[in-house]
Amino acid sequence: KKKKKVFFFPPPPPSQVIMTSKTKFDSEGFDLDATATSETSNGGVGVIYEIGGGVSKEPSAESRSFEASEEKKDESPISEAERLKELGNNEFRSGNHLDAYDHYTEAINVCPYGEGFGPTGMELLKMREEFDEQERERLIEVNRKQAELRRTRQSAASRPKRDEFEAEDDDDKNAGPATFSPPRHLYGPKLAVYYANRAATLLHLGRYGEAIDDCDVSLMLNPTYVKALLRRCTAYERTENTEDALKDAKKAVELEPGNSVARKNVTRLQKLEDERLEKLKEETMGKLKDLGNSILGNFGLSLDNFNAVQDPNTGGYSISFNQNPQKK
Repeated sequence: KKKKKVFFFPPPPPSQVIMTSKTKFDSEGFDLDATATSETSNGGVGVIYEIGGGVSKEPSAESRSFEASEEKKDESPISEAERLKELGNNEFRSGNHLDAYDHYTEAINVCPYGEGFGPTGMELLKMREEFDEQERERLIEVNRKQAELRRTRQSAASRPKRDEFEAEDDDDKNAGPATFSPPRHLYGPKLAVYYANRAATLLHLGRYGEAIDDCDVSLMLNPTYVKALLRRCTAYERTENTEDALKDAKKAVELEPGNSVARKNVTRLQKLEDERLEKLKEETMGKLKDLGNSILGNFGLSLDNFNAVQDPNTGGYSISFNQNPQKK
């Protein structure tokens, strides 16, 4: 008769022995053919026999899967975007602006969009463009109605009727341009940082128009983001648009009165804007003078025949005619 092989317990090992609830036991020992892997794969629950007599269950595959899914739920939808932003920051500090641009772009792209989150940057720009076009058409129509009403009043023999006044008042209330109010994004402040950071790389790359667009999106997502205002201010100045650059610098000071960079920008840009306006005034006056001389020349006259003297008290001008002006 063939004897059954029996294995007896050795002295306690230095590590745990993993068994399952389906492992077979008899009075002489245990069957080594029943392994934890095969049993748990067939639905058994692993049991860990610990040194000292403790017993605990080995986590099942379903339990491990549930724990992994719970960890994934705890992870923010923009965790990957934040990681990419940090990579972009590291590249930017190292002067690798193209690589930084790529990382910020990836951070923007992996953010969630759509229902429950909000529109993309491109969608925001398109919405604003459509809104501005509708506003232009509305203002043209308002101006047309107002001009028509004025002509009616001028041609009427009697005082305008009450409903005409009311119509004019209604038009006056809607005469000013409206401001675009973009829809919110659930992660707007975070996205605003990604766009503003990408704008910073675009400034270094000399792509000022794109930098302005990115700052526009950033400010639509977070209207009080001072860094985006200052970066757009820089982009405007580098495209010789000192008027809008000055507006952004003033807005930055309004939001952060103690921001020394913004205050310095206001002082410097105000001087540049004053110089620009003075130059524009001189150019305009020169063109008007040329136009006036071309008309007066038909009568043998020129603007030199007229002297304009400013009144220091009122600021107004008095004009005198000189038949024989001295040629300069």
